[in-house]
Amino acid sequence: MSVDVAIVGGGYTGLSTALHAAERGLDCCVLEARQIGYGGSGRNVGLLNAGLWLPPQDVRAKLGGERGARLVDILGDGPSYVMSLIERHQIRCELTRSGTIHAAHSESGLADLRRRAEEWERLGAPVRLLSRQETAEKIGSDAFHGGLLDARAGTVNPMGYVRGLARAAKAAGARIHTGVAVTKLSKQPGGWVLETDQGRVTAKSVILATNAYSDGLWPGLKQSFVPIHFFQVATQPLGARIARILPERQGIWDTGQIMLSLRRDAADRLIIGSMGAAIGGAKGLSERWAARQLRRLFPELGPVEFETAWHGQIAMTGDHLPRIHRLAEGLYTPIGYNGRGIAPGTVFGKAMAELLAGGKEADLLMPVTDVRQESARALKAGFYQAAFAVNQVIKSF
Repeated sequence: MSVDVAIVGGGYTGLSTALHAAERGLDCCVLEARQIGYGGSGRNVGLLNAGLWLPPQDVRAKLGGERGARLVDILGDGPSYVMSLIERHQIRCELTRSGTIHAAHSESGLADLRRRAEEWERLGAPVRLLSRQETAEKIGSDAFHGGLLDARAGTVNPMGYVRGLARAAKAAGARIHTGVAVTKLSKQPGGWVLETDQGRVTAKSVILATNAYSDGLWPGLKQSFVPIHFFQVATQPLGARIARILPERQGIWDTGQIMLSLRRDAADRLIIGSMGAAIGGAKGLSERWAARQLRRLFPELGPVEFETAWHGQIAMTGDHLPRIHRLAEGLYTPIGYNGRGIAPGTVFGKAMAELLAGGKEADLLMPVTDVRQESARALKAGFYQAAFAVNQVIKSF
């Protein structure tokens, strides 16, 4: 096969790149080693949040006023753009538009939320700092000290959204191949050769959209971030039992160093998660952790049964900012969303398509950089893995 653009990875970034590139008339193909959404996209928490991990003022401080302000503005509108794609392509992914709540697990967490709220309000964003009572009413738990409600945000079924992007990209003309592993990249005059386990692809340009699932395909890329697992446990549908829990169906995550997340899906399951890998199967450690946390948050709920548990990987960078790397001429990778994959992955994919359709690097959301190894990567990854496992043990009893 010979194409204009070859995209490695069938997640949010890769499929958004394919969709927008195909809409601009580029011949493109997606090569996914497993299935659509196999990695962090399908295993996402499902919180369609605005902005980045960092508060907007910190983004500006790290990137510079003008560039930082532009990134904050574009990603602040990220959920709105994702929602427009969902509507335009009729993606069935259980979209909610009622916002998300960043919940304060402590007084210090509330102080952090107050700082974020003041800046977002200064920028005109529809965010509101909730009192402890208001937070309890919206979540159905009095365990939090307050919360930051962001009306721009929402929730999705993450696998539904990524599969919907794949269908939209295919309808626009992109070719999508699953179960195809790229084993080697080679530069040739005028483009690239991608060797796969099922044949060869030649392309004028290549996007590596593998994020936290990057392997040794490009030397050093895997060492440029710290991989962190995030696990989730889903209850069986609970029906009327959870009428007072997240009644408006906002998704939440808290301010704890080892973050907790929670959302209520369209079938009235509670999906609760935290940093770390899912440990054990039925009645295993992660399910015991989930049961204990639900009892803590919602003591009136009573015993619950769980349906399944899973985990995915997040690519964390040292400064909590994403990257756009130019690995070589015509070879790029957006990477390191730090747990904010849905909107940034979609928006960064659109930006890569615009670049390959004749845009300029200077117009990208981030400055284009070379790959740099994350210091003490293996040590950090091992430490986090151990710390998160211990956290599950401690909080399971």
